[in-house]
Amino acid sequence: MIIEYTAGPFLIESSFFFFAMSEVESIDNIEAARQFLRVSLEKTKELSTKLDGTGSKLEEINQRLPSLEASIKSIPKNESLYLSLRDQIDCAIGPVAAVMKVHGTARELESFLLSNPHSDLSTYLLTIRRLEEALRLLASTCGLAIQWLEGILEFLESNAVSNDQCLLNVKKSLSIIKELRALEGRARVDGGILNAAFDRLETEFSRLLTENAALLSISSSSSFSHEEACNNLSALQASVIQKLRKIAERLNANDRVENCIPLYIKVRVSNARRSLQSLDLEYLDMDFSEVDDIRSIQDHIEQWGKHLELAVKHLFELEYKLCNSVFEKIGSDTKMDCFARIAIESGIISFLQFGKNVTNIKKDPFKLLKLLDIFKVLNNLRSDFNRIFGWEACSEIQTLTRDLIEKVVDSICEIFWELPIQVEAQRRCSSPQDGGVPKLVSFVTDYCNQLLGDEYKPILIQVLVIYQSWKKENYEEGILLNQFHNIMKEIGLNLDAWSKTYLDISLSYLFMMNNHCHFYNLKGTKLGDLMGDSWLGAHEQYKDYYAALYLKESWGNLLPILSQKCLVPISVTGETNQDLDKKRLQAFNEAFDERYEKHSKWVISDESLRQKVCQILVQTIVPVYQRYMKNYGVLVEKDCNASRYVKHTAKGLEIMLSSLFQPTLRKICSTKQAQLYGKIRNVVTNQFRLTLTAI
Repeated sequence: MIIEYTAGPFLIESSFFFFAMSEVESIDNIEAARQFLRVSLEKTKELSTKLDGTGSKLEEINQRLPSLEASIKSIPKNESLYLSLRDQIDCAIGPVAAVMKVHGTARELESFLLSNPHSDLSTYLLTIRRLEEALRLLASTCGLAIQWLEGILEFLESNAVSNDQCLLNVKKSLSIIKELRALEGRARVDGGILNAAFDRLETEFSRLLTENAALLSISSSSSFSHEEACNNLSALQASVIQKLRKIAERLNANDRVENCIPLYIKVRVSNARRSLQSLDLEYLDMDFSEVDDIRSIQDHIEQWGKHLELAVKHLFELEYKLCNSVFEKIGSDTKMDCFARIAIESGIISFLQFGKNVTNIKKDPFKLLKLLDIFKVLNNLRSDFNRIFGWEACSEIQTLTRDLIEKVVDSICEIFWELPIQVEAQRRCSSPQDGGVPKLVSFVTDYCNQLLGDEYKPILIQVLVIYQSWKKENYEEGILLNQFHNIMKEIGLNLDAWSKTYLDISLSYLFMMNNHCHFYNLKGTKLGDLMGDSWLGAHEQYKDYYAALYLKESWGNLLPILSQKCLVPISVTGETNQDLDKKRLQAFNEAFDERYEKHSKWVISDESLRQKVCQILVQTIVPVYQRYMKNYGVLVEKDCNASRYVKHTAKGLEIMLSSLFQPTLRKICSTKQAQLYGKIRNVVTNQFRLTLTAI
């Protein structure tokens, strides 16, 4: 609804009339005044035509002018009275004329605002601003005109002018001007032209948002930089962003921008969620009450790190820049409140909550590695978080992020400090029956090498530095060194305890030989470098020491059976010596078979050590056996029951001895080997985790 008011030329005509009558002294003066009024009337009509008329109400003033003229003729001729009235009329003419001109301009501007801003937004915004200025000017000019008309009215009333029609006309003119002054206020309420224009701007704001909400194409394989992503999308929407910014500025100048912010948030949240759908984020809402083993979700944790980085560096970075651009001149509080709500409603909270849920899973050695992965992701995003979420409006995101980092750091340090205790707790476990390296030993050394590797050590040190700073303590390199020394110390104590559980001393020696070889083979690894050359050298010496003990204890008493000298030369005693040779050979076979059967169930984990031990056995036993069979075997073989005594050839012994100590895993196919190793690894980890949980 457009309220129209007319302030036509007749109001000015009446003003000139009052001016002319102030000088009445004769009929001639009145005629001159009438002629002057006619000329003024013609000029005013021309102006009225240009301004598209001034309205029916001011037309009434023109219609009343003849009666007003007649009534004035009857006014007593009081020269001083009307001279004063003339001055006031002169002063009122200028403001009233200005009112008519500004009102006409406003009417022309109003007609353009009835159109759709989509066709020419810049002109539409300019017209709104000009209309606002015109209405403010109209209100100001009306105020000045009202002051003069009120003065004229007061003058007429105070001087007891008896012409009621004259007073009525002045009052009517004053009422019309007051209504024109209120035009600005009415234009801003429901039904007003400015209110309707602002509604159209809000509709255009919504259209621009929805029709130009291009999705950001992101996936786990995305490799482009966040600068490229933002620049590409911003380039596509540069003109749109400029239009949105101008609309927001115009609405903000009229306290209407609050209506656009919820709409902006709704559209951008919907757009962000649809952009994230390509990442398949269903795992963020998983029920952690059913997660008992962190390995079951380690793929999700890896995905979480990649997806969070993509979301922050690409999606939320873009939304942050868009908020800054669209609401550039609105104020930082409005911009950041808007962005914070978009980030929260788009899913940043779900990312942070997932990380926190991971920290609540039961203790597990793998959990330490996964927590280090999480910390690495958060640390890499620290500058991005501080920049785009470092505002007061993002306090909820800041709190959750800070809580997550604290939980991750505390959990990492808790598990790391307990590692020696956890290793010591495995001491009650059984030693391996085959004398090989316990799976726990292999697991712990591999685990330590992972922690000391280039991927995890810098992160672990950084976490320890942070943790020590929270305790108001300084981090020292010796802290890390001492911890791994303590872990190796506990493993050594475990090995000593396990070696004592073997009933066969030979197996105990083999067990120690295997494990000292395992530790020596850490040379060149991160753990080996940390422990030092003296530590590695000691294990090498112990390896050789226990190898010698094993060979002596297990096979040392086998050869004397063959090397025992005959009591009587064969050429003399004949049959008696042959019987002794048979018994001697039979005893050797029984001793060898017994050892072979038992030792073939044992293993030497290191292939080079296994070959070396087997080679020593072959070089020690086979030549002696071969010489024996060469010297005495012919006599034994003449016996009809020779097969009872001659069970092995020298070549057969060599093959058998060379095949000893084969690890079970080497005798199966590679696929089964991997599966079995995985099962063993799981068993070790589960034992480790149970210990962690119990502590």
